[in-house]
Amino acid sequence: MKRALDLGANFWNAGEFYGPPHANSLQLLDYYFTKYPEDSSKVVLSVKGGLGPKGPDGTTEGIRASIDNCLKLLNGKVFISIFEPARVDPNTPIETTISAIADYVKAGKIGGIGISECSEQTVRRAHAIHPLAAVEVELSLFSTDPLENGVAAACKELDIPLVAYSPLSRGWLTGQLRSLDDLPADDSRRNYPRFQPDVFHLNLKLVEQLEQIARKKKATLAQTAISWVRVRAQNKLPGNPVIIPIPGCTT
Repeated sequence: MKRALDLGANFWNAGEFYGPPHANSLQLLDYYFTKYPEDSSKVVLSVKGGLGPKGPDGTTEGIRASIDNCLKLLNGKVFISIFEPARVDPNTPIETTISAIADYVKAGKIGGIGISECSEQTVRRAHAIHPLAAVEVELSLFSTDPLENGVAAACKELDIPLVAYSPLSRGWLTGQLRSLDDLPADDSRRNYPRFQPDVFHLNLKLVEQLEQIARKKKATLAQTAISWVRVRAQNKLPGNPVIIPIPGCTT
């Protein structure tokens, strides 16, 4: 994390549910900023929450409980720049959810509001209640839906940065996956359609085509894929919307 920040990766994406309750990403951040308190002002921290025992909980009570828990776990070590419900609660109007988060913004407890995994209309409805700081959706060479379903266009129109998660398509676009055996038996990715046995070899052919492009660019496949999100995806929409890829990494 220190190395990433030193290299300029200062947009950090965490989640209340990333890891078990007593050892998740927020405890890690508490540990990091206890060790490097001088770095707290250098990071833009986006935190996802709003998941209850039965799924998305966008109720006023659910959102308040989630934000309060995140603030408690971070222990004042770093400011939450953006808080976003991880999923839209189908049983609660988005207006209710955003209003609850907006109370924390007005109180100065968090910096801004984001939403994730949402439709174009949800973006517009949420933004009408309180300006959004970010919209987070999956976007990669293998997942281009936001460029076609109106989400990216709405973000451009409303001047909302689009945060692209899984820009490497959950590992597909690293070039490291050559067979299903490369995934551990208990790897959750085995449940995704893109990794199923009947399509694995077809997706591998696409990866091999992209590797040829990467070689021509004298770059790795991962570099090429991330660059596509940053540059080419932007160019597909008038005005070049701001798109921020957030690849996960272990090294």
